[in-house]
Amino acid sequence: MGTLFIVATPIGNLEDITIRAIKTLFSVDYIACEDTRRTGVLLGQLNKLTGSDPETYRIQLFSAPKLISFYDEIEEQRTPEITDFLLSGENVALVSDAGTPLISDPGYKLVKACIEKGIKIVPIPGPSALITALTVSGLPPDKFMFLGYLPEKSTRRIKLLNALRANFSTPPLTCIIYCSPHKLQHTLADIKTVLGNIEIVIARELTKIHEEIWRGKISEAISYYKNPKGEFVLLLTYKRKVL
Repeated sequence: MGTLFIVATPIGNLEDITIRAIKTLFSVDYIACEDTRRTGVLLGQLNKLTGSDPETYRIQLFSAPKLISFYDEIEEQRTPEITDFLLSGENVALVSDAGTPLISDPGYKLVKACIEKGIKIVPIPGPSALITALTVSGLPPDKFMFLGYLPEKSTRRIKLLNALRANFSTPPLTCIIYCSPHKLQHTLADIKTVLGNIEIVIARELTKIHEEIWRGKISEAISYYKNPKGEFVLLLTYKRKVL
């Protein structure tokens, strides 16, 4: 029986890849990935990186593994195919486009199916925008809640935020949200509607050339990010007023 490896890949800076991740990616039979083109580019970059300094990495590069498309829309239909590979003795690595798989990315159904079939699962830890943003936010890191991407529709976002407001704890809990650029303005406006003009931390393009950690009031963020670009992580705390 083969092994499923959950492999974290860089969220921006290639040098954040771990040696263990590189060894795994170049030794498995298949890599299940959101975008085969992006993963193909990553493998090419890693091949050059390891080849330029073989003494540091001490990695033997085998023939390139086969890449399998594995994104949200096809996760359910691809899961049986991948578990069949694993049951036949072949090893599979699961990667997302960037960061740690399953964190707001596909993979949950595959992992659950592997557990049910007794297939070994090995995590290869590494980069995660969630944890990276939390460590530099300046907000309490000991207790936090991760909401991933908020719902598409404003009415559903506001409903979720109202439920969040009603359940925030004392001392404050740090709340972390992923947000794409085209939804940033609407998301910030909805947060302001529900929680008020509170302080917020916005991490943009983490580990990349244009990395930015912004701190201020939500109203200031709405004004500052009029033409948002890149991927965003929003971090905030909310303390309920005691009547």
